[in-house]
Amino acid sequence: MIFKKIKTIYIGLFTLLLVVGIGIGSVYATQNNIVAKVNGVEISETELQDFLLQQGGNDALDTLIQQSIIKQESEKQNIQVSEADIDKELATVKATFDSEEAFNQALETNALTLDDLRKNIVTNIQILRLLEANKPITEEEIKQYFETNKDSLAVAEEVNASHILVATEELATEVKAKIAAGEDFADLAKQYSTDESTKDLGGNLGFFAKGEMVQEFEEVAFSLEVGLVSDPVKTEYGYHIIKIEDKKEAKVATLEDSTAKIKEALLDQKLETEFDPWLQERLAEYTIENYLTKT
Repeated sequence: MIFKKIKTIYIGLFTLLLVVGIGIGSVYATQNNIVAKVNGVEISETELQDFLLQQGGNDALDTLIQQSIIKQESEKQNIQVSEADIDKELATVKATFDSEEAFNQALETNALTLDDLRKNIVTNIQILRLLEANKPITEEEIKQYFETNKDSLAVAEEVNASHILVATEELATEVKAKIAAGEDFADLAKQYSTDESTKDLGGNLGFFAKGEMVQEFEEVAFSLEVGLVSDPVKTEYGYHIIKIEDKKEAKVATLEDSTAKIKEALLDQKLETEFDPWLQERLAEYTIENYLTKT
């Protein structure tokens, strides 16, 4: 059970360039150019390709053209994307999910493989660096953003907590007694907790700030000292035993500490507002020959 408040899931990275479900150029496991039979009536690979082209061929080709432009422009400007760059962004994506299982489920839901996602990350980084090179972020922009968003850039107080979630107060009291008697909290979480997203992690929820958990839970979590374990806490999800693993104090934002985060935010804004004009300029510059019949 996941009881964090709903948050934005960052998975597409750059959905305008994401081609899902269009099989142009795919390799099929065919038998004599036959992809299926229905009561013995054959469906040929040619029929399938024609159908896929009618359904989304032009959009898919437009996407491939855009990807080619981005790749060629990146090569012109010697933009390199390292494995470390990809791994860092992938870690950021994974951090928006409550578990590895939830992340993998999101990939499946979006018809993506991990390799697809890594390729999207490369494209996203290339675009951001191209836009940054086209119109560099100025010191004045950074200072203005900082002054406007100083409060939101401040680091909020956070706690790292683990919990064991059970259905009844009686069971919660029993589990608390086992902890008091010296039994390991993580082992008990794996044995008793009904929170499937955290039990295998020993109940660990990671760091969270105020407003991310239900009120009854966070009131106790933020009042406990590191290392202490709570009495049973009732929420709409059941009864929780909470252990505080670590704490981070609130920190006022400074321009120096916030610069990297500000640049990232400004680049995200450029992605939304300046990519399309940039792309239209490149489309006008490039010689593009489209041989796909319009339908």
